Amino acid sequence: MLDVSRREIKYEVGLCLAAVLRQRLAAVLAEDPHNGGSGYLVRSVYFDTPDALDYYQKLDGLDNRKKLRLRIYGFGDAPAKLELKQKQGAFQRKRSLSLSRRQAEQLLAGNQSCLNDFGEFGQALARRMALGAYRPGCLVEYDRIAFFSPTNDTRVTLDCRLRASESCFRLYDPAVPLTPVGSPAAVTLEVKYNRFLLSFVKDAVSVEGMLNVSASKYCRGRQFGIGGE
Repeated sequence: MLDVSRREIKYEVGLCLAAVLRQRLAAVLAEDPHNGGSGYLVRSVYFDTPDALDYYQKLDGLDNRKKLRLRIYGFGDAPAKLELKQKQGAFQRKRSLSLSRRQAEQLLAGNQSCLNDFGEFGQALARRMALGAYRPGCLVEYDRIAFFSPTNDTRVTLDCRLRASESCFRLYDPAVPLTPVGSPAAVTLEVKYNRFLLSFVKDAVSVEGMLNVSASKYCRGRQFGIGGE
């Protein structure tokens, strides 16, 4: 099990500013080896209760809230990450398990028993999902460019071309029909770090007039079904 806790700050910027930020970040941080020229794909299925409890807790801005997602970074038989992300005051705690494709598809079909093989945390997740009747609520996909530094577990990402489906949750199917969400010119900048933000990273992402936003890709992805943000 992977267990990390760090701060997260989000901004929304345009394509031109995103290009400038990419150049700045490449000068001071290491690039994710999967970046390539246009970034790499991130696809997630978010689980929620029948009454969308986690969705509404996010909309209400509760200090302590959670979201549960199954994430892949490629198709074929790539493993999936089952992640429980919890906001605890100023920090985001993320605990994750690595599932095989078979286990991920079992979970999507409503069978949580595969989680019992992952010790106490997996068993706790299985109970949480069963008691809350958690089921897939939204599939979200976007393209990401990432930079990192091991110091203070620093990671900065630029996410664009958000698209989603609220009716098809075939995580491994590249042909799932998806609907573009939001402006095609919008890019989400996420700055994640532990302890304190390195001064040279702060300088790289500091642009006058750029405002911090609470941009939930899950909530945006559900805007056509239950109203979005």
